[in-house]
Amino acid sequence: MKSGVQIPEPFLFNPLKHHLGFIRRYVDCNSSKTWGNISRLSECASEDIRSVIREMKHLGTSVMDVYSGDMDVQEICTAMGSILEKRQLLGKKSYAAWAGLAVSDFRIITLPDSSEWTVKYHNSDTRWVHFFPARYSQHTFRVKSNTLKSALFYNILVGKDFISADDLNKIRPLLGLSPVREATDAEAVTEMIEILRNR
Repeated sequence: MKSGVQIPEPFLFNPLKHHLGFIRRYVDCNSSKTWGNISRLSECASEDIRSVIREMKHLGTSVMDVYSGDMDVQEICTAMGSILEKRQLLGKKSYAAWAGLAVSDFRIITLPDSSEWTVKYHNSDTRWVHFFPARYSQHTFRVKSNTLKSALFYNILVGKDFISADDLNKIRPLLGLSPVREATDAEAVTEMIEILRNR
């Protein structure tokens, strides 16, 4: 992932899925390329485009919560580590006992900016602290995965100020998505495109 961000161990966190500032930088980094004519993208997808498409698959297919606060990814990891260290929960065994081993087990941690984060145990030798923004937490919003994928891809590949359904529907098949037919779906994607553009 072209990010410049390294998630320290023992954390498992996907900033492309859950951190608005990171997502915006990802768009900036990837949209600096010259992709060519939008109408020919499906014919001649370059390796760079295929790489972006592969990264989009990590966004899943359901809904997600995206952190929109001022803390960057490293600050979040540092704050999370500090809280767990104070509670003596950074070790794998102590963390697993506290967080729970069942798929449905989780805990909530509040960071210094009052944002809440869901923390779960992940069965890994190096990354056992899986975290992501808590549902309806302060400084977060919910978005459908396909809406975020479409907005990301549009901003990277098309980037035009005027957003047309025609342009949206040219990029969606590259992601394995059907054309936008419902006005509400097109509106949600357009809104997400604008969120990614606004600073």
